[in-house]
Amino acid sequence: MREHGQDEPTTADLTGGIPDAPWLHGTWQVARIDGAEPAAGLQGPPWLTFEGDGVVFGYAGVNRVRGTWRLDGSTLTFGPVVATLMAGPADATATERSVLAVLQDGGTVTPGPEGCGVRTPAGRTAELVRTSARPAADPPVDAGPHVLH
Repeated sequence: MREHGQDEPTTADLTGGIPDAPWLHGTWQVARIDGAEPAAGLQGPPWLTFEGDGVVFGYAGVNRVRGTWRLDGSTLTFGPVVATLMAGPADATATERSVLAVLQDGGTVTPGPEGCGVRTPAGRTAELVRTSARPAADPPVDAGPHVLH
């Protein structure tokens, strides 16, 4: 999955099904999380890439994340999600906690003219806008994964 320090797409569908919604494929920046602008961490603002094979990966605010996704109708669910274990500034850590909560809970996705929104069953929200920018740097290799689910 990693070659030369970069995330590489995989052909494995870890959810056991085919993800839906080709419109969701690609990289999205988290523009708002729980109604607020996200704090930019050391690698910039949070972002997520949805691959067509059901893999999602990105940067949550402090740590890199990787897992699986599926969209059935308007319901977005995430499979097991793992994250590296680096510490970061308090504001970026708070943003990351909110991003991780959305990844844990999933929810209803609503496409819009500028991007899409996700609302979890608990009422947490994430507003995503399409972007092509992704940081090239990975966190240090010794920052091992932490399973969220």
